[in-house]
Amino acid sequence: MPLDGIYEPSPSQWVRDQVELYESSGGTEGTTMRGLPVVLVTNVGAKSGKLRKTPLMRVEHEGAYALVASNGGAEKHPVWYHNLVASPQIVLRDETRQWDMKVRVVTGEERRIWWDRAVAAFADYADYQLRAEREIPVFVAEPIA
Repeated sequence: MPLDGIYEPSPSQWVRDQVELYESSGGTEGTTMRGLPVVLVTNVGAKSGKLRKTPLMRVEHEGAYALVASNGGAEKHPVWYHNLVASPQIVLRDETRQWDMKVRVVTGEERRIWWDRAVAAFADYADYQLRAEREIPVFVAEPIA
């Protein structure tokens, strides 16, 4: 079931620009950040109810994706973290492909495995965790059957 609603662009200019390039090119441009692949996550805003779109580092394994709520190592979770907790259905776009997915926060050994995959895909996550006094949450997104 696809997400329905009105899209509200991010207040951050670089996010708006990346989302616009990703979507306007059909997923052939805007698919990297700092030279590494990114996916585009569409979710429902927890407070606004509007559709939000966020580029996140691509961490994929056997058709599932990790969504790392690092917020660059800041002390607070990114806003999209709260959106996913409130409404775990998303649309994930990986270049030209797109899926309806459901997310869940992973913990324990499963989190460790996904965290290791995330750090392998984007080494800065390890530094972000050292800076943050919180454990950085990791969601796993899986296709809705």
